[in-house]
Amino acid sequence: MNNYKITDWLPTTKKEVELRGWEQLDVILITGDAYVDHPAFGAAVIGRIIEREGFRVAIVAQPNWQDDLRDFKKLGRPRLCFGLTSGNMDSMVNHYTANKRLRSNDAYTPEGKSGFRPDYATTVYSKIIKNIYPDVPLIIGGVEASLRRVTHYDYWSDALKPSILADAGADIGVYGMGELAFLELLHALHAGTSINALTGVRQTFFMRDKPNSQEQSPWGDIHLSSHEQCLKDKKSYAGNFRHIEQESNKAHAARLIQDIGDKRLFINPPFPTFTEAQIDASFDLPYTRMPHPKYAKRGAIPAYEMIRHSVNMHRGCFGGCSFCTISAHQGKFVASRSKRSIMAEVDQISKMDDFKGYISDLGGPSANMYKMKGIHQQICDNCKRPSCVFPNICSNLDTDHRPMLDIYREVDKHPGIKKAFVSSGLRYDLFLSDDEEKNKQMGYHDYLRQLVTRHVSGRLKVAPEHTSDRVLKAMRKPSFKLFYKLKHKFDQINAELGLKQQLIPYFISSHPESTLEDMAQLAADTKDLGFRLEQVQDFTPTPMTVATVIYYSGYDPYTLKPVFTSKSKADKLAQQKFFFWYKRENQAWIKHTLFKLKREDLSKKLLNANKR
Repeated sequence: MNNYKITDWLPTTKKEVELRGWEQLDVILITGDAYVDHPAFGAAVIGRIIEREGFRVAIVAQPNWQDDLRDFKKLGRPRLCFGLTSGNMDSMVNHYTANKRLRSNDAYTPEGKSGFRPDYATTVYSKIIKNIYPDVPLIIGGVEASLRRVTHYDYWSDALKPSILADAGADIGVYGMGELAFLELLHALHAGTSINALTGVRQTFFMRDKPNSQEQSPWGDIHLSSHEQCLKDKKSYAGNFRHIEQESNKAHAARLIQDIGDKRLFINPPFPTFTEAQIDASFDLPYTRMPHPKYAKRGAIPAYEMIRHSVNMHRGCFGGCSFCTISAHQGKFVASRSKRSIMAEVDQISKMDDFKGYISDLGGPSANMYKMKGIHQQICDNCKRPSCVFPNICSNLDTDHRPMLDIYREVDKHPGIKKAFVSSGLRYDLFLSDDEEKNKQMGYHDYLRQLVTRHVSGRLKVAPEHTSDRVLKAMRKPSFKLFYKLKHKFDQINAELGLKQQLIPYFISSHPESTLEDMAQLAADTKDLGFRLEQVQDFTPTPMTVATVIYYSGYDPYTLKPVFTSKSKADKLAQQKFFFWYKRENQAWIKHTLFKLKREDLSKKLLNANKR
């Protein structure tokens, strides 16, 4: 299967462009990631869609921004536009830990080497392009541009920043999964429309001078507090976010408008959720599923190694977790691929030269949301809830797990597949019900049994995130009592079948509302369950999440009431120490801290010999 020619990839050099017989490109895509021709890599998806439409497109991957800038010039001037992304991750999340320490690796670069993209990559690349080609339209997109489209808190500079367009100088931005918006812009440019006239394209954002800015839109307008007002008043900044989150996730959203100095920012509402035919069309493009051959001698690309034999079944997430950016970028409503499209990809993977019979993941942003949507669309059309499962599961949400069961069993029957694992995160609140009739109707019991017996690679990873109901409420996560129920069922199935599998829970420290005492209780609760936690994470504020708004402003954006948040480096490290109560170097500190908190009871639980 892997007998590809160099022309099976999108071109990356002048020579590869000439091999296709092209004299000029229509579009040049610039990305901060290495070029991997796979549906999990954004630049490849956009590139393949542009190619499908008949346009001539090439990719410049990880250009050198520190030399004479030849990488930005090597393919010449595109006829229509440049498209630019920092890559699959925000470059600052990619570069720095929660403690703001520089990471030593980059999963999207050969051999995991760091230093192949700049900090704030979208802005740096954008300024370079605009300096070299000031009159060529420049469209920015991807996660970094998407989540920084409006006034946002930047954790790494500890500053409130305006829309990324104010710093980057690009002509227009695309937010979210950008296929439809980018294509509409491209066809309009091809038809001769000026980039400045493209003000009516959904899922785009742009800036105009205030006197010349348009005031009316067919969608209705919501005016946010200006950037300057947000700088003066943290409560105004927090209040903006309620509108931003709601309009990002509504079926019929309004346009958002924000003043930034003498400019005005417009954010048009998103496109409707992809239909099955649309998402299939994106995944069915002729990807080689491999890195470009130019990386052959540079080593493996870790992010690719992780997903090369995985299958993404759907997009979007209706969980609405306070600390997560998935719904802000992919949307709240789930778009699911057809069984035909999924099985075609499974078949393609089974024929890869390096495939040993194991699918690493049959999943999505949340593994078990495949085919889930509102029972009555009209109710969804009028809904403002940021989460369909918090504070309770919406009565209009179809949580039937049988379509997933059907896929799992079909993959299991495939002659080329030994085993298919589910390693994406699970929303276990979707299948743990006390209603036996519902368990039967929705396939909950069957799903969990199939998952545990056929799709766990020895360890099932789940994310309860905390044990305190107060903190979990701030996270928009279910009570920890549900984890006890999951563990009981998981252990029961393993015992029945003589399996020795582990349940591995993930937790977050320093999330808004979480105190030292909460972390001590978390440590005691998990120790009592027999866990010595390894998979732990300190809360990292990232743009466009409720938790980040609270972290910076101190206010809940929906109630505008104050919320406690641990902010200093010392306080954040202190919360993390409770995860590792079993390490001798932490135990004196834990004893002293709990004495000061008058929680010697927790000290005894944590530091006494563990009978288990």
